[in-house]
Amino acid sequence: MKHNKPTLVIMAAGMGSRFGGNKQIAPVDDAGHIIIDFSIFDAARAGFGKVVCVIKPEMEADFRRAIGDAISKHVEVSYAYQTIDAKLPAGFAIPEGRQKPWGTGHAVLCALDQVDGPFAVINADDFYGRGAFEAAARFLLAEGDENEHAMVGYNIENTLTENGTVSRGVCQGDANGFLTDITERTAIEPREGGAAYTEDGGATWTFIPAGTPVSMNLWAFRRGVVEAFGRMFEDFLNNDVPKNPVKAEFYLPNVPKALIAEGKAKVRLLNTDERWYGMTYREDAEKVRAAIRAMKASGMYPEKLWE
Repeated sequence: MKHNKPTLVIMAAGMGSRFGGNKQIAPVDDAGHIIIDFSIFDAARAGFGKVVCVIKPEMEADFRRAIGDAISKHVEVSYAYQTIDAKLPAGFAIPEGRQKPWGTGHAVLCALDQVDGPFAVINADDFYGRGAFEAAARFLLAEGDENEHAMVGYNIENTLTENGTVSRGVCQGDANGFLTDITERTAIEPREGGAAYTEDGGATWTFIPAGTPVSMNLWAFRRGVVEAFGRMFEDFLNNDVPKNPVKAEFYLPNVPKALIAEGKAKVRLLNTDERWYGMTYREDAEKVRAAIRAMKASGMYPEKLWE
C-alpha cells in the first residue's frame, strides 16, 4: 500500500528579518519569482501534496502576499510558527538573554503537528533542482521501513561559488548506499577536480575530490523519526543549553546522525547530479538569474509558474 502524498516542510523562519530587500528573497527572474517558488513548483510536480512553511508569526502577512497566496491555488499550504517558546517542555525556563529560537531541528519540530505522513525538509533560500525533489518523492512514496529515511546528496563541485567559501556537510556512505556520517566543513572553495576546505583560516587546505556527496539539508523522513525530534530536543535543552544558553542551536542533521549512531535508523544517501544555486554572496545573484533563464529557455519551467 502506497503512502498518501508526502508533505514538504520549508524552513523559512530565518527569512523574517530579510523581507524587504534582502538578497535571499530577491527575484531571480523577470516574472518576480524568488527561489522558494521554484522549490515548491518542483516539489508539487514531483508528487508532494502539501507544503508547511515554518515562519515567524510576524512574517505571515508578508509571506502570504509574497509567496503563499499564489501557490495556495495549486498546492495546499499551511503555516507553522517557530518562536522561542514553541515546543518547550513544562517547567523549562528560557535563559536570560536568549532571543532567537533553537535552530533548524526546532523548526522541524514546530511543523510536525501539521504533518500526518512522510515528509521532506528543505531550506527556503536554496535552489535544489527538479531531480532532487523527484528523488525524495520516489523514496517517500515507496513502501519501506518507518525507521529508514533518506538524504539527497549533491556532488560537491555542484554546490560551490567562485565568490567565496561555503559551509557544507561532507557525507560518508557505506557500500550499501546508506549514510554513515556527516562532517560539517565551514570554509570550502572550488579547486581543479573538486574542492578544498580549511580549518585554520587558510593556512592549510585539504582537498575533497569531485563526486564527494555533501548535504544541502534536503532530508526525506518517514514517520518513525517524529518521536526522535521531540526526545532529542529535550536532551538538547537539558545538556547543551546550560553550556551555551544564548547561542546553542538544535541542528536538524544531529537527529539522523544520532539515530544512525544509536542503530535506531538508517538513512539512505540519494545522489543527485542537480546543481545547487543560492545567493550566499551578492555577486552570486546574476549567475542564479542566468541559470533560471537557461532552464526556462530549455522548457524546464514556464515563464510564470503559478498561472
